[in-house]
Amino acid sequence: MSENKSVLQGFKDFLMRGNVIELAVAVVVGAAFTSIVNAVVKGVINPIVGAFGSQNLDNYQTCLSTCSVDKKTGLYVDGIYVLWGSVLSAALTFLITAGVVYFLMILPMNKWKARQDAKKSADDAAAPAPTEIELLTEIRDALIAQRDGTSATPGAAAAAAIVTQKTQQTQQ
Repeated sequence: MSENKSVLQGFKDFLMRGNVIELAVAVVVGAAFTSIVNAVVKGVINPIVGAFGSQNLDNYQTCLSTCSVDKKTGLYVDGIYVLWGSVLSAALTFLITAGVVYFLMILPMNKWKARQDAKKSADDAAAPAPTEIELLTEIRDALIAQRDGTSATPGAAAAAAIVTQKTQQTQQ
């Protein structure tokens, strides 16, 4: 029974991870976006292509061998033919989708990440680690303050504690 619980718990953990939920949202948004792109191809691109021929890109085809043409529809009914219009329509749909995804999603996200990285590196540069000389100066000041019985700098107490620990370690 514990094996079933661990399997079910593992499956639940897998489903509740952010990646799975984000993937599900992406699939739903992608499906909705596909219908928008198809509408643009059918409503805008096909009429532009239709100015030069048929509005339906699926009607564009070429016969490779002896083909019979149906006089009512104008389509090939037998023989070997290539439906290059449907391939062109699918390629246009892909290019439009890829362009919109790149320019409206990927490019802004990359710019945002670059700005975040620039802010992060600026924050890191604003608080540099103390150099060896600065640390030695603080230790010197702490030793002087310890000898005189006063506290010279705010970091002197910490530096004095470090010096005291080091001296105790070397004496042991």
